[in-house]
Amino acid sequence: MNNQQSYYETMYILRPDIAEDEVTNHIDKYNKLLEEFGGNILDSQMRGKRRLAYQIAKHREGIYVQLSHQGDGQHIFKIEKAMRLSEDVIRYMTVKQEGPLPTPRPSNKSTPQSGNKDNPDVKVESKEKQPVASADTSTSGKDDIKTKENTES
Repeated sequence: MNNQQSYYETMYILRPDIAEDEVTNHIDKYNKLLEEFGGNILDSQMRGKRRLAYQIAKHREGIYVQLSHQGDGQHIFKIEKAMRLSEDVIRYMTVKQEGPLPTPRPSNKSTPQSGNKDNPDVKVESKEKQPVASADTSTSGKDDIKTKENTES
């Protein structure tokens, strides 16, 4: 258990009609509660608004938030109770994870969209070269066979 430790991931879904500043208030609220209850926050990410697989409390969409944390396990009951009592949380689930601890990722708000515009060629080339090359080799072989059959007959 040198490199691998256990930690918890809590995914909760907020109502889709909540304002963005209220969403950040909820995220901060649950992060603070978790620390008060003895947990250590490893990573907290807002995953954005997504369509639900099925309707929950007359909502077809929800705002997903993922929270990675460590602790003795007693803090989970307390944080889930706070989520259960909140009208804005429509679903939550906590899963125990084994393996290397997650590294905190920068939030989407802190990285400007203009950063992608500075180097658009890097991403486009890497995505286009691999599928096109494999598609060319697979179709060119089929085309050669078809042309050989046409010339033979």
